[in-house]
Amino acid sequence: MAELEHKYEVDINEKEGRQKLPQEVKDELKASGMMDEKGKLKLKGVSPKMLKKMKQEYVDCPVLKEEIQFIQCFVCPNFQSRVMGKVLCKGDAL
Repeated sequence: MAELEHKYEVDINEKEGRQKLPQEVKDELKASGMMDEKGKLKLKGVSPKMLKKMKQEYVDCPVLKEEIQFIQCFVCPNFQSRVMGKVLCKGDAL
């Protein structure tokens, strides 16, 4: 299998407790149908147990140059894959 083309390999870090998604990210998720009107995430192919874990994770985004919640990274167009505690990122400008 060919390796996915990516510019960055970003480590996934974990924080205790839940983190809040910024309002603009929530609006984007609602517009794309990944979040219902009550604010509940509905990601296809992601189990509730995995979703709970994802809510406690964050990455240092090389594109935005800031710390963002993993869910924001997961729905980003630059997201390629999650492999063994790392995210493969295309690194294109947003």
